Amino acid sequence: MNWFRSGDLLDRAFAIGIILKGLDGVLEVVGGVLLLLVSPTTIDQVSRALTQHELSEDPHDFLATHLLHAAGSLTGSSLEFGAAYLLLHGVVKIVLVAALLRDKIWAYPWMVAFLIVFIIYQIYRMTFAFSIGLLGLTVFDLVVVWLTYREYGKQRAARAPRASVTTPAP
Repeated sequence: MNWFRSGDLLDRAFAIGIILKGLDGVLEVVGGVLLLLVSPTTIDQVSRALTQHELSEDPHDFLATHLLHAAGSLTGSSLEFGAAYLLLHGVVKIVLVAALLRDKIWAYPWMVAFLIVFIIYQIYRMTFAFSIGLLGLTVFDLVVVWLTYREYGKQRAARAPRASVTTPAP
C-alpha cells in the first residue's frame, strides 16, 4: 500500500475511502452477529432506553423516532434478512478491502462491481424511503467506485509488460 507514502491527493483519498469501507464492513459483521445473538425484545428495550431522554425533550426527534420504529419492526424474517444482509455485505467488503490493501489486481473490478450493485440497491431504496444518510452513503460509494476504477487503471498500467525498444537485425 504505497498510497500514503507516495502519490497525490486522489491516491490518498482512495486509500482512506477503502479503509473506511473496510471499517464499515467490520461494523456490519458485528451488527449482523448482534442481530443473531440478541433478541428483538432486548433490541427494542435498549432502543427505548437510548431514545427516552431525547424523546422527552422532542417527541418528534427524527433519529430517535426512526430508531424506535426500526427496532420495533424487527421480527423473525426481517431480523434474519437483516442479519444475513449485514453479514454477507460485511464479509465481502472485508475480503475485497484486504485484497486491495495487498494490491491484488483482481480485487479492483470486483470492488467496483460490488459497489455498483449496492449503489443500484440504495437508489432503489431511496425511491420509496428517501434518507439523507442513504444519499450520503450513495455519493460516497460513487466516489469510491471512481477512485477504485482510477487506481485499477494505474495498477494495470504499472504491471503491463514494457515493450523493449530493439533495432531490427540488418
